[in-house]
Amino acid sequence: MGSQFYGLNIAYTGLLASNASLNTTANNISNVETEGYSRQQVTQTAADSLRTYATYGCMGSGVDVKGVNRVRDEFYDTKYWNNQKNVGEFDKKAYYMEQLQDYLLDNSSIKGFTTIFDELTNALEELDKSAGDETKRSQFAGYAQNLATYFNEMSSNLSKIQEDINSEIKIKVDEINSYAEEIASLNKQINVIELTGAQANELRDQRTLLVDKLSQVVDVQVTETAIIDTNNPDRVTGASRYRVTIAGGQTLVDINEYNTLKCVALNGDEKAYQSDLVGLYTIKWSNDADFGMYNASMGGELAGLIQMRDGNNGEFFNGTVTKVAKDTAGNTKVSIAVSDDYLLDLKQSTLPNSGIISVSNTLYKYSDWSFNLDTKEYTFNLLAAENESELPNGNRVGKQATTNQAVNYQGVPYYQALLNEWVRSYAKGVNDVLTSDGTSDNYGNKGSNLFTGMRGDATELGFRREDNIDRVITSSDDCYRMLTASNFKVSSMIMEDPNKLATRTDSAAGHDKANIVKKLIDLKDDRSLNFRGTSAGAFLEKVLSDVALNTERAKTFRDNSETLSGVIDNQRTSISGVDQDEEAVNLVKFQNAYNLASKVIQVLTEVYDRLILETGV
Repeated sequence: MGSQFYGLNIAYTGLLASNASLNTTANNISNVETEGYSRQQVTQTAADSLRTYATYGCMGSGVDVKGVNRVRDEFYDTKYWNNQKNVGEFDKKAYYMEQLQDYLLDNSSIKGFTTIFDELTNALEELDKSAGDETKRSQFAGYAQNLATYFNEMSSNLSKIQEDINSEIKIKVDEINSYAEEIASLNKQINVIELTGAQANELRDQRTLLVDKLSQVVDVQVTETAIIDTNNPDRVTGASRYRVTIAGGQTLVDINEYNTLKCVALNGDEKAYQSDLVGLYTIKWSNDADFGMYNASMGGELAGLIQMRDGNNGEFFNGTVTKVAKDTAGNTKVSIAVSDDYLLDLKQSTLPNSGIISVSNTLYKYSDWSFNLDTKEYTFNLLAAENESELPNGNRVGKQATTNQAVNYQGVPYYQALLNEWVRSYAKGVNDVLTSDGTSDNYGNKGSNLFTGMRGDATELGFRREDNIDRVITSSDDCYRMLTASNFKVSSMIMEDPNKLATRTDSAAGHDKANIVKKLIDLKDDRSLNFRGTSAGAFLEKVLSDVALNTERAKTFRDNSETLSGVIDNQRTSISGVDQDEEAVNLVKFQNAYNLASKVIQVLTEVYDRLILETGV
């Protein structure tokens, strides 16, 4: 049987439990506005009963406080993290697509492609009426340069977007590294505390908040398992293994160890696309292991940025190795057969003059390349290696070869390629008309090219009459593949002397005979130039439609994802968040419990007083 003072001990445990609940409620109320804070509650159980060896067998011995635990449902955390990666990805896409859409605007305050191209066509119509008028010729040349300037600026704007995205990729990689370091540090602190049997609730909240933020940057998965004492598996150690993986299961944090990423800037001879900026980052682990930045599980802001910076709409160089051989100079050459239409038409080419090619998943640098129009094969001249055995050999025949990745999104490289294709096709169409047999300028000389481009050495491209005079085109040939939206311009010879612009095919005819001008006017609606199924005048409108569609899609997905995140966050907040009304009720409830425990002590005090002082026990 319990002692006479047994009830006092029972009341004391109730007092302690009520006091712990009051303190916990006070802590909840204090943190009602703290970001990431989870509501805490006291976990208590009935204390072990006391054997009395009497008819009633056992007597209750009060209450035990097992701990103060945070209220958290990991199911909703996981749902939230999975959705946040979509919020981050589509937010970045929407942001940069809106910028691109603004650059393509054409309205009363901004002259876009349609307005500028219409002005060029109107100038041609005026020239058609008076082809011998030097003023009309100068006006036409000026409007032609306006068109070239428009494409120069558009290409520059796309490059600026690519540069901004590239810088932001570096920022996001630094964020990931920072989160990894903080999570690893928290893991260590949590285990140190919980090895003592306590609960590190606030530190766990901080860690979950970091994962919340990380999940918007990149796809994240979290696992937590108890650490087992192998010598005594039944012993509860209190420690746990908290592991964070990103981008499809790659380990970022494992307990208090963490890996970091780094951005490596590509050199000029490592560009993936002809119009890419120099110095774009590729992402690797700090030990130089491949991060797989194009993997489908990337997710988050990082995925949105990478797809915007490198998106090629699935149009990338790929083919099958048909031959590996050495030339007379001992250089290794790899021939690759291609079949995609965009690889067979050099006007759509995005290949840089030199770069990196993957042959059967092994990377090699190449110095130049050529394309055989008859065999439909590209031949790459590989750079020498320190160890010649590292270069490919005949056993690579039949293997896959690529120069970049398929990034199935319409990003900056895709739109740069469309601009380049337009200027190449239209410039070639115009120049072919002006330099065809029998053309004549105002001096009676054969016509010359109107449009050209600037080489890196500040000289102008000359262009051959046809790209297919030679059946093998090399990467250094002076063909229309060298013309891009960034170097597109009107020939300085015609800008300086508009009389050198050909307007007729009969040099003996009067200056106002302008049959050549009529052909130039017809090019606006000529589908034979093959602007991807539409005419020259409608091509950029089609691009604008694509941009508008992609912008609207990204905004819709972002808004839907944000709405869903709000719903999920409300669901988990309903469980783990601090409700002021609920805590106010708890405050009264635990106050009453405390008062009742105090009342029991007061009553027992009076009993003991009577027992001791008046009965003489």
